[in-house]
Amino acid sequence: MPDEPIVSAEALHKRYGGTKALDGLDLAVAPGTVCGLLGPNGAGKTTAVRILSTLADADSGRARVAGHDVAAEPDRVRAAIGLAGQYAAVDEKLTGRGNLRMFGRLYHLPRRQARRRADELLERFGLMEAADRPVHGYSGGMRRRLDLITSLILRPRVLFLDEPTTGLDPRSRGEIWDAVRGLVADGTTVLLTTQYLDEADRLADDVVVVDHGRVIAEGTPDQLKASIGDRLDVALADPAEAGAAARVLAGLAGAHPDLDGARLTVPLTRGAVRLADVVRELDRAGVTAEDVGLRRPTLDEVFLRLTGRGPAPADQPTADDPGAENPTGRQKETVR
Repeated sequence: MPDEPIVSAEALHKRYGGTKALDGLDLAVAPGTVCGLLGPNGAGKTTAVRILSTLADADSGRARVAGHDVAAEPDRVRAAIGLAGQYAAVDEKLTGRGNLRMFGRLYHLPRRQARRRADELLERFGLMEAADRPVHGYSGGMRRRLDLITSLILRPRVLFLDEPTTGLDPRSRGEIWDAVRGLVADGTTVLLTTQYLDEADRLADDVVVVDHGRVIAEGTPDQLKASIGDRLDVALADPAEAGAAARVLAGLAGAHPDLDGARLTVPLTRGAVRLADVVRELDRAGVTAEDVGLRRPTLDEVFLRLTGRGPAPADQPTADDPGAENPTGRQKETVR
């Protein structure tokens, strides 16, 4: 059926000793899309990917990938998928071309076909000029691109990407994003786990948020942002006027604003608020505002609202770091 998900999971459970990694996970990914799988560390994302890619068995539940049952037909699933982990798995002593030819042979391609496919991928992903250089001389972004294309040698219908841009600079991340967009344009379905929420915002057609081994929210990035509403930001000329400004905003928005320095932010819980009304009421209260604006929430804010904590990549502060959720180091407070 054309509407059948290409990746699906029903009530997946998985336990490691006394730790419950998955607790009834359900998932459905449409063909030819990018699905962003988000969640705090330990939420169950990697366990789900390992089960879907046949690297681990579920304790119970059912999963299908590309029309095949993961438990009953693992060989057929493996023939239809590609998998790129968080860290590059290429051989640094070989050249880029040598790595791709080696992987082609490991995939049982005839020697001539492996060479031809290696050249096709090097050309397509902009690595032909570096094809005959040892990989240990590649930049981080080039290594990740090479690692990504090793998973494409057999033209997979589904590609699992587990935090593919961890530790990369913005330019290299953009190169990986472009590569992913190109794959999807050609019909590949991508299941992406990431701790960079802007990455999911830019790439994912749908986002699934996982916590404690189960799905707690799903939808397009815009749908998830809309679920927590817009926010009103007011920057004050004089921080001493914060109390008066807070009373005005609470009356208009029906919620008490947060104060960060000289800036107040309040969720719009009562629907639309006109900026003209905000400016007029602040003026009546004798408050001088340097800037007043409406702002859509980010996926980071959605994530925090849903899970109560932010994502913590390996190269970023953890949730135990007091400055992890507020990089300015300033404490936010609610003004009443």
